[in-house]
Amino acid sequence: MLLILISIIIIIPVLVGWGKLFETIFKTRLFTGISGKILFGIFGISIIWTISAFFIPLNLYVEIPTIIVGLFCFFKKKLYLDLIGFSKKDLQLFGISSVIILFCGSFHPYILDHFGYYFPSIQWLKEYGLIKGISNLDLVLGQMSIWHIFQAGFSNFSDPFLRLNTVLIIIYLIYIIEKKNWIQLCFLPVLLLFSQSPNPDLPVIIFSLIVLNEILSNNNNSSILFTFSVFVFAIKPTMIWLPILTFLNSIFIIKSQFKIFTPGILLFFLFCFKNIWTFGYPVFPISIIDFDVSWKPDQEVLKSSSEFAILKTFDNQYSYAEIQKFSTFDYIKNWFFLDGIKSVINILFILSLIIFTVFTFIKKNKIITFICISLIVKSILVLFFSAQYRFFIDVFFVIIFVMLFNFLNKKKSFIIYFALMIFFVGFITFPSVITHLIPSYRMSSFMGKFKSEQFYKPSTYEYKKYHSFKSGNLRFNVSEKYPLNYDTPIPAISDSYVFDYQKAGIFPQLIDKNDIRKGFISKKMTLKEQKEVKKITEKIKNSYQ
Repeated sequence: MLLILISIIIIIPVLVGWGKLFETIFKTRLFTGISGKILFGIFGISIIWTISAFFIPLNLYVEIPTIIVGLFCFFKKKLYLDLIGFSKKDLQLFGISSVIILFCGSFHPYILDHFGYYFPSIQWLKEYGLIKGISNLDLVLGQMSIWHIFQAGFSNFSDPFLRLNTVLIIIYLIYIIEKKNWIQLCFLPVLLLFSQSPNPDLPVIIFSLIVLNEILSNNNNSSILFTFSVFVFAIKPTMIWLPILTFLNSIFIIKSQFKIFTPGILLFFLFCFKNIWTFGYPVFPISIIDFDVSWKPDQEVLKSSSEFAILKTFDNQYSYAEIQKFSTFDYIKNWFFLDGIKSVINILFILSLIIFTVFTFIKKNKIITFICISLIVKSILVLFFSAQYRFFIDVFFVIIFVMLFNFLNKKKSFIIYFALMIFFVGFITFPSVITHLIPSYRMSSFMGKFKSEQFYKPSTYEYKKYHSFKSGNLRFNVSEKYPLNYDTPIPAISDSYVFDYQKAGIFPQLIDKNDIRKGFISKKMTLKEQKEVKKITEKIKNSYQ
């Protein structure tokens, strides 16, 4: 907890300083207040680091100058005076809530993507930056979310334990108190579940709720709101509804001219270029709009990934062959009635959309109508590509927020907030209780127990067991008896992809055998390489026995 607190003390002033600098340069602001500067700082630094990562690694040589500039602006402009403007009651709420947030953020990371995607992505960004065709090495690395770029830049010195999400929840708390938007307090306890690792779901949920509140509060700065919405989309493309909403709001309510969308469009092109650079296509993991770049992944590997996404849609409760035989009615019925808690989530999702649509018709409000249209478009796309609950969880937050926006006053919000805080802190501290009550919620079984060391530093895992192999011009590592490459030295390949490459008859190779920064391509294996890979897969199989 102490070390996370130190990270907060460093990072928030840096973000405030940069936010003020961007406000001065661009002569605009996201919204008023210290939280507006912080979010503008996050946005600006993320874009600078994304562009930088094409050329250099996001190491100390990037982080230290960023900290120096941010702190210089923070103290030169006396921005620290803005941080002490809360009332005594607000400070009490902030202090108590911050201690709870620090406590929850100090637990072990437990989301599986942390070990197979978040941590490896950050390691690559720290050591090399954005690598061309890295999806040929391990497909999931082709995502390289902007949130992980932002985390990577602060992970060398300021936040070595990757608890930026904990810092973000503190920032969200500052926004709530500053704007007196107490209904958003009700969401904060739920978000504690995302505080232990750099999960991009957390920033997109928080940022979307903030943008939504600004729109409902008649913030007419349509250019910056649209650009920031595209930034949220760039962090996680399933947030497509937010730029759609800000676009509709700008055109039909604020009556903005088309030129105000230029910064957002440029940011969208940067997002597409980043994905083409790392993945080969504009939007990960969809292989549409083919520019036929030489480093795009092999089609067989993409097909396997698509099949895996379909299996995940049905929580791996059916084989791919069984799903292929489903009629349209079977597809819908079986998705609704999966075994376990995911069935409940799926049903609630559709019910929520129906209820919100009826609510929209009753209200006959333009903004609410645009919100409803945006969510329906997003939901159709998610249901079409991969109807996994993690891709539509933000919809619940949005619907609850809009429907209760004028209903929950400060008193009601505080009652719900403290009740939910007790529940979720208990859940994080004693996950075995939830495992017993809801066996189908498998995530709780990966959550670690409380350790006294957490008062000093957050809990982390160390594995560092791996095998080293060579095929063609590529030397790589594979975790020993573990399917994910958590802290395996890079370049590393998940063992499942080694088998996929063997099946497809291809294997990743360095474009330049002397320079890993030149990137990776997939090449058809020679007879010699096939024999090498066969020995590798046999060794991987034997290690599990």
